[in-house]
Amino acid sequence: MTNRYKRLRGQVSAAGPRRTVRLAASLLCSIFVLAGCVDEEVVFRDVIVEVDRPLFETPPDQSFNFLGYFDAADKETVCGNCHAGQQRDWVASGHAGAWDALQSSGGAAAFCEGCHSVSQNGNIIANDTPAGYNLVASDRYEDVQCESCHGSGFEHVQDPSAVQPLASALVGTELENGCGDCHAGEVHHPFVNEWEQSPHAQIVGFAAARSGCEGCHSGQKAMERFGVQAEYLEKDGAPMAVTCVVCHDPHGGPDHQLRFAVDATSLEENLCAQCHNRRTVPDPGSSHGLHPHAPEAALLFGEAGFFFPGAGFNPGDITGTHGTSANPKLCASCHVAPYEVEDAATGEITFFATGHSFRPMPCLDAEGRPAPFGVDCDLSATSRTYAGCVDAGCHSAETTIAGIVASTVADIQQRADQLQALLDQVDTNGEDPGGEIDATNPEFTVAEGAVFNHSLAEFGNEDFGTHSVLGSAVHNPFLIRALLASSIQAVMNAYPSATPP
Repeated sequence: MTNRYKRLRGQVSAAGPRRTVRLAASLLCSIFVLAGCVDEEVVFRDVIVEVDRPLFETPPDQSFNFLGYFDAADKETVCGNCHAGQQRDWVASGHAGAWDALQSSGGAAAFCEGCHSVSQNGNIIANDTPAGYNLVASDRYEDVQCESCHGSGFEHVQDPSAVQPLASALVGTELENGCGDCHAGEVHHPFVNEWEQSPHAQIVGFAAARSGCEGCHSGQKAMERFGVQAEYLEKDGAPMAVTCVVCHDPHGGPDHQLRFAVDATSLEENLCAQCHNRRTVPDPGSSHGLHPHAPEAALLFGEAGFFFPGAGFNPGDITGTHGTSANPKLCASCHVAPYEVEDAATGEITFFATGHSFRPMPCLDAEGRPAPFGVDCDLSATSRTYAGCVDAGCHSAETTIAGIVASTVADIQQRADQLQALLDQVDTNGEDPGGEIDATNPEFTVAEGAVFNHSLAEFGNEDFGTHSVLGSAVHNPFLIRALLASSIQAVMNAYPSATPP
């Protein structure tokens, strides 16, 4: 029960039967979820409550009319008087503590304040004109509140049905609104800078518009599949990329405001597995069914691949070490691994990598910054950063894990090459129609099961430089070794003429 409700209840009780109590509408809205919170008279049991206007105090910034806090001390926004659910969730978010976080950081400066308060940052204000706290330094504008993304709610509270201040779900370093207006930069918060270099920022046109694919390749459809009902500017527009709000709930919540947990061991509840758990076993009914598609999560938990009868192991038997409690953050430990770059001479931080390129063990440029997908390098600890492996507590030193990765990759590549040599003998025309390997023929063969396992070992996207055994060697080397060994044996048994190199 909120303090405002207690105060209102106390005044109603003191008024007695059928006495008129005059109260501010902003108080009333926290109790009665009214259409627009503008009713002039409300019957509360036997008490008639008449509401005085105005519904809010005059905005400190009268140029853009940001409403800000109703009660700054209790972090109660004017918007939250009616939108109680969003207010409740937002209070638990980092945005609600943005101002105090800045003041206690030890590096507070005037130029930081616009991103830690309600200002022109994040919402659509013409020409990026100073607004809110940047115009009037009032405590009503402290913290990143509703209007930081939605823009001024002044007109909305006067006529809710006529004006809907919708936020944008798009992000970009060149946009003057959205998450990138604050969560971008060269040193401090380059979240969007890194995201723009990631596969999440790429829109695969046909997939984003194709039923069955759009749930992962269209930001709107992904949120719809996640159960998001909120309105936003691009909701009914052209397919957008997987932007920040697809994975993060802008209205708040714990654990980085994520829509699903990154430490969930259930494929149905894990955030990354919502999309990275597709075609994990062969599909004879699909023209692409001989190859996996986003099988990473299932591979981590030992459930991806074609399991030959009599192989001696079944789905779920062989879990990768990275898929156990030894690695509580699972995918995020490697794919969202932040690290700092320091100036060797001064010790000052020159760059803070957020991990939002989502490239695990990224190659480094000359300044120590993560290179995007598609930029290749060797596996040494001088060419890549293995900071995520060490920070997660799994490995003691970057050089140690670099050596383990290199030897594992060499071993799995040798096994994959052996299997490929056998498959080349079984079907000399490869995967073209005709022969033992033919995706257009619904009859599934031993060779096709082996092809799937070989593809799983080398899964990835060539466009992003991930088409190698590195991914499978890290996700679950134990399962991949077993699948390749069982595939080699099965092919030799089914096709005696094929001989291993």
